[in-house]
Amino acid sequence: MKITSVKANNRKRAFDVRVRRGEWSFPYVRCEPAPTSTDPIVELFVDPELGREGFTYVLASGAQGAVHIDHVLDYNEEPGHMRRLLLHNLTVEALERIESSPLSKREIIRRLGTSPAQLYRLLDPTNYRKSVDKMLALLQVLDCEVEMIVRRRD
Repeated sequence: MKITSVKANNRKRAFDVRVRRGEWSFPYVRCEPAPTSTDPIVELFVDPELGREGFTYVLASGAQGAVHIDHVLDYNEEPGHMRRLLLHNLTVEALERIESSPLSKREIIRRLGTSPAQLYRLLDPTNYRKSVDKMLALLQVLDCEVEMIVRRRD
Protein backbone atom coordinates (compact mmCIF):
# COMPACT_ATOMS: atom_id res chain seq x y z
CA MET A 1 0.00 0.00 0.00
CA LYS A 2 1.59 3.24 -1.17
CA ILE A 3 1.52 6.41 0.93
CA THR A 4 0.25 9.41 -1.01
CA SER A 5 1.10 12.05 1.62
CA VAL A 6 2.22 12.49 5.22
CA LYS A 7 1.95 15.54 7.47
CA ALA A 8 3.21 16.29 10.96
CA ASN A 9 0.36 17.33 13.25
CA ASN A 10 2.11 18.87 16.25
CA ARG A 11 -1.19 19.73 17.96
CA LYS A 12 -2.15 16.02 18.05
CA ARG A 13 1.52 15.00 18.37
CA ALA A 14 1.00 12.53 15.53
CA PHE A 15 1.68 11.97 11.86
CA ASP A 16 -1.32 12.11 9.53
CA VAL A 17 -0.72 9.44 6.90
CA ARG A 18 -2.83 9.35 3.73
CA VAL A 19 -3.12 6.42 1.34
CA ARG A 20 -5.51 5.86 -1.55
CA ARG A 21 -7.99 4.04 0.73
CA GLY A 22 -8.02 6.40 3.69
CA GLU A 23 -6.15 8.39 6.29
CA TRP A 24 -4.71 7.31 9.64
CA SER A 25 -2.85 8.89 12.53
CA PHE A 26 0.37 7.55 13.97
CA PRO A 27 1.51 9.05 17.31
CA TYR A 28 5.01 10.46 17.73
CA VAL A 29 5.58 8.36 20.87
CA ARG A 30 5.46 5.17 18.75
CA CYS A 31 8.45 6.39 16.69
CA GLU A 32 12.13 5.81 17.30
CA PRO A 33 13.50 8.44 17.76
CA ALA A 34 10.39 10.24 18.94
CA PRO A 35 9.93 13.90 18.00
CA THR A 36 9.58 16.21 21.00
CA SER A 37 9.03 19.92 21.54
CA THR A 38 12.77 20.31 22.22
CA ASP A 39 13.72 18.14 19.20
CA PRO A 40 11.07 18.91 16.54
CA ILE A 41 10.70 17.56 13.03
CA VAL A 42 12.59 19.64 10.46
CA GLU A 43 12.07 17.40 7.43
CA LEU A 44 9.34 14.90 6.56
CA PHE A 45 8.77 13.05 3.29
CA VAL A 46 7.28 9.92 1.74
CA ASP A 47 10.40 7.83 1.14
CA PRO A 48 10.96 6.54 -2.41
CA GLU A 49 13.67 4.21 -1.06
CA LEU A 50 10.92 2.42 0.91
CA GLY A 51 8.88 2.06 -2.28
CA ARG A 52 6.56 4.85 -1.08
CA GLU A 53 5.36 2.36 1.57
CA GLY A 54 6.91 4.38 4.37
CA PHE A 55 7.99 7.85 5.37
CA THR A 56 11.18 9.29 6.80
CA TYR A 57 11.58 12.23 9.16
CA VAL A 58 14.59 14.19 10.37
CA LEU A 59 14.70 15.89 13.77
CA ALA A 60 16.43 19.17 14.64
CA SER A 61 19.17 17.19 16.40
CA GLY A 62 19.96 15.42 13.12
CA ALA A 63 18.47 12.11 14.27
CA GLN A 64 16.49 10.35 11.58
CA GLY A 65 13.63 7.86 11.75
CA ALA A 66 11.42 5.94 9.36
CA VAL A 67 7.96 4.41 9.68
CA HIS A 68 6.56 1.71 7.40
CA ILE A 69 2.87 1.71 6.45
CA ASP A 70 2.44 -1.69 8.15
CA HIS A 71 3.23 -0.07 11.52
CA VAL A 72 0.57 2.57 10.88
CA LEU A 73 -2.03 -0.02 9.83
CA ASP A 74 -1.16 -2.28 12.77
CA TYR A 75 -1.44 0.59 15.27
CA ASN A 76 -4.85 1.59 13.85
CA GLU A 77 -6.00 -2.05 13.57
CA GLU A 78 -7.16 -1.48 9.99
CA PRO A 79 -9.53 -4.40 9.19
CA GLY A 80 -7.93 -5.36 5.88
CA HIS A 81 -4.50 -5.44 7.48
CA MET A 82 -5.78 -7.48 10.43
CA ARG A 83 -7.35 -9.98 7.98
CA ARG A 84 -4.01 -10.35 6.17
CA LEU A 85 -2.26 -10.94 9.51
CA LEU A 86 -4.82 -13.59 10.43
CA LEU A 87 -4.39 -15.33 7.06
CA HIS A 88 -0.62 -15.22 7.42
CA ASN A 89 -0.73 -16.71 10.93
CA LEU A 90 -3.15 -19.46 9.82
CA THR A 91 -0.91 -20.25 6.84
CA VAL A 92 2.23 -20.48 8.98
CA GLU A 93 0.41 -22.79 11.38
CA ALA A 94 -0.86 -24.96 8.50
CA LEU A 95 2.66 -25.25 7.07
CA GLU A 96 4.02 -26.37 10.46
CA ARG A 97 1.18 -28.88 10.87
CA ILE A 98 1.72 -30.34 7.38
CA GLU A 99 5.40 -30.91 8.22
CA SER A 100 4.46 -33.00 11.26
CA SER A 101 1.33 -34.62 9.83
CA PRO A 102 1.32 -38.30 8.87
CA LEU A 103 -1.05 -37.42 6.00
CA SER A 104 0.36 -37.13 2.51
CA LYS A 105 -0.37 -34.01 0.49
CA ARG A 106 -2.40 -36.16 -1.89
CA GLU A 107 -4.60 -37.30 1.01
CA ILE A 108 -4.98 -33.72 2.27
CA ILE A 109 -6.06 -32.65 -1.24
CA ARG A 110 -8.57 -35.50 -1.39
CA ARG A 111 -10.06 -34.66 2.03
CA LEU A 112 -10.34 -30.97 1.12
CA GLY A 113 -11.99 -31.86 -2.17
CA THR A 114 -9.70 -29.51 -4.06
CA SER A 115 -6.85 -29.50 -6.58
CA PRO A 116 -3.10 -29.57 -5.95
CA ALA A 117 -2.82 -26.02 -7.31
CA GLN A 118 -5.43 -24.82 -4.80
CA LEU A 119 -3.58 -26.49 -1.92
CA TYR A 120 -0.35 -24.76 -2.92
CA ARG A 121 -2.19 -21.42 -3.14
CA LEU A 122 -3.52 -22.02 0.38
CA LEU A 123 0.01 -22.79 1.61
CA ASP A 124 1.51 -19.65 0.03
CA PRO A 125 2.07 -17.14 2.88
CA THR A 126 2.11 -14.23 0.41
CA ASN A 127 -1.30 -15.07 -1.10
CA TYR A 128 -3.90 -12.88 0.60
CA ARG A 129 -6.72 -13.61 -1.85
CA LYS A 130 -7.53 -16.93 -0.19
CA SER A 131 -10.43 -17.18 2.23
CA VAL A 132 -10.33 -17.71 5.95
CA ASP A 133 -12.98 -20.44 5.40
CA LYS A 134 -10.62 -22.52 3.25
CA MET A 135 -7.77 -22.07 5.74
CA LEU A 136 -10.03 -23.27 8.56
CA ALA A 137 -11.06 -26.28 6.43
CA LEU A 138 -7.39 -27.10 5.81
CA LEU A 139 -6.58 -26.90 9.50
CA GLN A 140 -9.55 -29.12 10.28
CA VAL A 141 -8.23 -31.75 7.84
CA LEU A 142 -4.91 -31.52 9.71
CA ASP A 143 -6.74 -32.35 13.00
CA CYS A 144 -6.46 -28.85 14.43
CA GLU A 145 -9.00 -27.03 16.53
CA VAL A 146 -9.12 -23.28 15.88
CA GLU A 147 -10.67 -21.03 18.52
CA MET A 148 -11.56 -17.39 18.08
CA ILE A 149 -11.84 -15.41 21.28
CA VAL A 150 -13.67 -12.10 21.46
CA ARG A 151 -13.15 -10.07 24.60
CA ARG A 152 -13.45 -6.52 25.82
CA ARG A 153 -10.35 -4.38 25.53
CA ASP A 154 -8.67 -3.21 28.69
